[in-house]
Amino acid sequence: MTQGHSNARGIILMSAAMLGIPMVDGIAKYLSTDHSPLFVGWARYAVASLIVLPLAYRYHGRRLFPDEQRFAHLVRTAFLVTAMTLYFLAIARIPISLAVSAYFVGPVVAVALSVLFLKERFTRIKLLSLVLGFVGSIVVLQPSGDIDIGLIMAFGAGLFFALYLIATRQASQTSDPIKTLAFQCVIGTVLLSPQAAFTVSVPHWDVLWLFAGLGVISAIGHLLTILAFRLADASTLSPLVYLELVGSAIIGYLIFSEIPTGTTVFGAMLIIVSGLVLLKQTAQPGQ
Repeated sequence: MTQGHSNARGIILMSAAMLGIPMVDGIAKYLSTDHSPLFVGWARYAVASLIVLPLAYRYHGRRLFPDEQRFAHLVRTAFLVTAMTLYFLAIARIPISLAVSAYFVGPVVAVALSVLFLKERFTRIKLLSLVLGFVGSIVVLQPSGDIDIGLIMAFGAGLFFALYLIATRQASQTSDPIKTLAFQCVIGTVLLSPQAAFTVSVPHWDVLWLFAGLGVISAIGHLLTILAFRLADASTLSPLVYLELVGSAIIGYLIFSEIPTGTTVFGAMLIIVSGLVLLKQTAQPGQ
């Protein structure tokens, strides 16, 4: 498989994963009206574990987890759990479109980190993407004005997501994707159990299907992400999460009647452009 073909397949898988995430966000925000976001976050991983573990056992028997780079997998899972927890706390306080726009500082940071720590090429295209994404993030965050605590949480979630993206690139190269996902789901459940124990609430039977949906969609999304990072560079895939902006705006408007402000839309558009600019890298790799 040529590098161009590999990158293209990685882009397709990553795009599919990012388009599914807004559904998880919408479900989590809805459930957070009656349940703690901390408990909802734990439930997401617990349900995903129930789905992934049987699949891992079918293909790998008792060797459910990766045999190599255990510490790297632990670190990437801790980054993702932290990012998700902060993000769920954020969307319980502020509109989804605003939270996801602030969260998008993650891919911008990941482009820089992939060059610094993974030694990926830093091209003019990547520099332009980095600048546009940074400006877009500043526009969304509006540092000169009053910043809501939910916005700060979303910003922090984006920073930890950037670390997760870089760690995923390192840990996914030699590990089986199903084993990787099983490890992520189980360890994530364990890490989140203490906070869930202090915020536990018994869901009513008519929302159990929503808790199940959290796990199913999350498991599929993470599997697609892991597969994508086995095929393409982190600096190429990271900005593709801008696709989540489109889905989040639609979910926020249709389900929660949230209308993004002009500033949020402008900042989000700059971030989208940064992603589109970076996609040019796959077509013109010499830049």
